[in-house]
Amino acid sequence: MVYETIAFALFALVTVGCSLGVVLVRDVWHSALLLGGALLSVAVHYVMLQAEFLAAMQILVYVGGVLILITFAVMLTRTEPEVSST
Repeated sequence: MVYETIAFALFALVTVGCSLGVVLVRDVWHSALLLGGALLSVAVHYVMLQAEFLAAMQILVYVGGVLILITFAVMLTRTEPEVSST
């Protein structure tokens, strides 16, 4: 019982920390990575609640789908700064 409480508190802190990082980080790529960490820790909460199907759907749909879409969008829209050749 004590280990479950410690694990819940640990992953709750990971979820809150990653969520705050998503909002506060200025770089879009790091924000997307922190979003992945927050979504994975929510999946761990589902496993702790013995809802394995919801955890699997959380990983497949959100981490696997939405985060990959955000990653492709960041990669395709990022531009390199121009270097003047003078």
